[in-house]
Amino acid sequence: MKPAELTYETFEAEEAAGQLDTFLAAYEEVYEEPPYREGPSDVAEFIQHYQVHAKRAGMRLIIARDGDEVVGFTYGYLLPADSSWWANIQDADLSEDFTRETGTRTWVILELAVRKAWRRLGIAKTLHALLLHGLDVERVTLTVRPEPEAKAAQSAYAAWGYREVGLSHPWEEAPFYTAMVLNLDEPAT
Repeated sequence: MKPAELTYETFEAEEAAGQLDTFLAAYEEVYEEPPYREGPSDVAEFIQHYQVHAKRAGMRLIIARDGDEVVGFTYGYLLPADSSWWANIQDADLSEDFTRETGTRTWVILELAVRKAWRRLGIAKTLHALLLHGLDVERVTLTVRPEPEAKAAQSAYAAWGYREVGLSHPWEEAPFYTAMVLNLDEPAT
């Protein structure tokens, strides 16, 4: 598919909070696919989480459109000083210095999704670049389903300079995720 006219919109802080309805249908479409297979209760949980995430310091949302149609989105925020993000990492020997958060040290990407018909067109890479543009942080972190479930996503993140730091298990019923980090002061390979 060749996009008609791709545009990208950036929303920050409270402005991002009001955009959930704009990209929710794209979220539902992407996450009903394997390996996620999310249903109505998962979407309801996402809505609750997004309302909390949208209030976090540094919240930023980028929405990609092809004409009037939302084709992808990404968002994230600053990890707070009291974050439990690193406590969820298993099978990794992470030092206290590595896991120390200040509220301005680490940016976390919570979602990066592109609808199927618009994949492999560079939209995810552009969303990622716009999300990180101008951030004044040491590093960026995210989690992704492990291979082979999310091989394309893992390959993209590795190509963008991320490295694996362990397996994350954020809550009891959650699947395991590969935790990855991108150091912004190191050039991508």
